[in-house]
Amino acid sequence: MKVSRTWLQNYFERPLPDAAALADALTFHAFEIEEHDADMIDVKVLPNRAADCLSHRGLARELSAILEMPVKIDPLRESLPEFPRSSVLEVQIEDPKKCLRYMGAVVRGVKVAPSPAWLREALESVGQRSINNIVDATNYVMLNIGQPLHAFDAGKLQTRKGKYNIGVRVAGASKEKGFTSLDGRIFPALPADILTIQDLNYDEHLGIAGIKGGKQAEVDANTTDLIIEVANFDGAAVRRAAQKLKLFTDASLRFQNRPSPELVAYGMRDVLALIVEIAGGEVEGVVDEYPMHLSNEPVSATLAQVNGVLGAHYTHDEVAGVFKRLGLDMQTSGDTFMITPPFERTDILLKEDLIEEAGRILGYDRLAPAELPAASAAPDQAKYRGIEKIKDRLIEQGFTEVSTQSFAKRGDVYLANPLDKTKPALRSTLAENMKEALAQAKQYALRVLAPGQKPKLFEIGTIFTNSSAGEGERVVIETSEPVADLPQIQEDNSYEPKHISLGAYQQFSAYPFMTRDIAFWVPSVGTTNSLPAEQIFDEAWQASVHSTDISVKRLFLDRFEKDNKISMAYRLIFESMERTLTDEEVNAIMEKIYASLRFAGYEVR
Repeated sequence: MKVSRTWLQNYFERPLPDAAALADALTFHAFEIEEHDADMIDVKVLPNRAADCLSHRGLARELSAILEMPVKIDPLRESLPEFPRSSVLEVQIEDPKKCLRYMGAVVRGVKVAPSPAWLREALESVGQRSINNIVDATNYVMLNIGQPLHAFDAGKLQTRKGKYNIGVRVAGASKEKGFTSLDGRIFPALPADILTIQDLNYDEHLGIAGIKGGKQAEVDANTTDLIIEVANFDGAAVRRAAQKLKLFTDASLRFQNRPSPELVAYGMRDVLALIVEIAGGEVEGVVDEYPMHLSNEPVSATLAQVNGVLGAHYTHDEVAGVFKRLGLDMQTSGDTFMITPPFERTDILLKEDLIEEAGRILGYDRLAPAELPAASAAPDQAKYRGIEKIKDRLIEQGFTEVSTQSFAKRGDVYLANPLDKTKPALRSTLAENMKEALAQAKQYALRVLAPGQKPKLFEIGTIFTNSSAGEGERVVIETSEPVADLPQIQEDNSYEPKHISLGAYQQFSAYPFMTRDIAFWVPSVGTTNSLPAEQIFDEAWQASVHSTDISVKRLFLDRFEKDNKISMAYRLIFESMERTLTDEEVNAIMEKIYASLRFAGYEVR
């Protein structure tokens, strides 16, 4: 959120530090700063604090606690007026879980005009465009205390028996009415479950609840009467609607982070006072539909808990001072702090939240460095040296090491909260993973191995069992084929790793390769003249190539059975170290391969 130092200064008697110093203070105690200049600070307010700190008032309270500078005013601690009940406006809430509170006010005789200079400058200081005094008043109150608001032109709504009738309900059967937002986006039809503000006398959409007003009742230069909306909508419903419509606004950002419904009345108080001040008019009355009142529950923490979690040595007075500076209602009993959070602090629910408040305001730099546990005796290296020697012996014999997951579909030990629901157990064997690794290796082996050579894999890993022998956790070895004469895992004195060559370096071609896929049915049993497909490929392309600069590699792709026949598919990769190949010469090789396969009894697909 972009905030103005000049705007923040309205909350303090003493001069604030410059914007750079304010940015540093917030960085070390509250929030990250995206950027700042001489007056503007762009604060990255995280969701847990968005309910109160997406506002100048909320950030002023934060700075008051951090800088130990008392605020001179706090709009949310001032008394609320007794609003007169409107006789011409009715409000109906369809689902109190989706609209927790809705206040509507009727204001007569306003004059829409440009905003006064102070209001334009305040909005422009945080990147907002001035529109007119009515719209600017709603935007100012939202940015000041965090409560979104909206103004409708009452003259564009229908009356029945002299009354306006506002409904908060899902689009439902009225979804086909369509909707045009204030920024000109046209929605020919709305999803049926989108919460909307409707003129029930005319069955017309006036706005998308918590997101955007519509053109239907837009305030313009001819507007004289207003209906002011100040409400609280369910954060999840607002978030889903914004995502479905791809319509994201300052209002939706605030509602989706669940501000308190109590904030609604303060928003109505402030916007009515500001509109009457800068646009004239008279408040006819207010309707307040608040089906379910909510309140924050008390939270307690002890000094020992604060210091124990943070690893600190704070005193009782220091911790109590933090809660006082934050404006939290506090009672103490010995070293126990009982806090009743104010309505806007919806983030304080657990003792850990109080501990965090103490730590961040007093400063994380005051926390003692973490103490590492005393070093234990060096572990016995016999097992490690034995395993390393086995690895080297297997690599000498042409094996490649693989490392697979410890999770499995089945096993003796099952996880309470597995990362992968398809593999809820810890492996009790390496065999299953080895089969999967070997199957994958065979697909790539033809690229790098000589014809007829098979991939050889091994893994040394831990298995987890609940066997009657009580083996529990063990280190085992799994290889893709039998191996004899492996060393034992035991103490062999000191051991020096060997430098083993894993194969000669092969230069790669700087020219592009070409690929061709080929599939065929394997000849039935008993067919004569049938040769292994790989041999046919080798002989056919060698007979077709008149120069020695072309090479062909094979990649196995697929195998399946149908009607008692077996289909095989390969990818052939052609490349030259000296030039770019042409389609004509590769196609000529492929024709030779086709002919050779058919001659051997294969049916090319």
